[in-house]
Amino acid sequence: MKTRIGIAGITGRMGRLLAEAVPASGAVLAGGIGRDGDLAALAVESDVIIDFTTAATTACHARSLAGAATPWVLGTTGLTSDDEAEVNVASARIPVFAAANFAPGVNLVLAIAERLGAALPAESHDAEILEMHHRQKIDAPSGTAIALGRAIAQGRGVDLDSVIESGRHGATGARKPGAIGFAALRGGQIVGSHSAIFTAATEQITITHHALDRRIFADGAVRAALWLAGKPPGRYGMRDLLGL
Repeated sequence: MKTRIGIAGITGRMGRLLAEAVPASGAVLAGGIGRDGDLAALAVESDVIIDFTTAATTACHARSLAGAATPWVLGTTGLTSDDEAEVNVASARIPVFAAANFAPGVNLVLAIAERLGAALPAESHDAEILEMHHRQKIDAPSGTAIALGRAIAQGRGVDLDSVIESGRHGATGARKPGAIGFAALRGGQIVGSHSAIFTAATEQITITHHALDRRIFADGAVRAALWLAGKPPGRYGMRDLLGL
């Protein structure tokens, strides 16, 4: 029996691509809702929900899908700590697949960034993250940039929140030892560009990923939905899907 996939945020840019990617994968498009649609009703008709809406809807969606016992693929970024807590509560009742970026290449870059964070001493190698997106993007730094920062911080054995430097402006003083810096650029219709840069006195290492077409995210999210169907409750991510 084919997997029935519902789309929350189907009227958005990603939602429209997902509506094409679902039937192309061999799954069934169960339906979709806009930002203010009835998620509970869609959940009844779906084996999995893919959610690309806004952070403001995340807590409500977490409770609704947990109540409906419907697996949830979450691609929304810009979540607060309270939103993350709601996602974790839902994952105790349903399988939740949450990712800041569904492109396989990005997630390989994340794995490399973690290893570089572990191998290159924070005292000698300053870590900076540079990202650029289209002018319509509403959150900064991007979810993928934050994921890169978390990967580096995990490699260094620290919490990102304790070392993050974002949005520098004016007389900020010297760079703090061990800081992980962020710079966000916006313009045109850039799909997504992310670089992790490690700079020491004697060398610089840069790893970069450029997304050239948003379809890579839609295809990855549908792949995640097909993988998630039938999984036990828990929180999953691209590392689980890719076997990293």
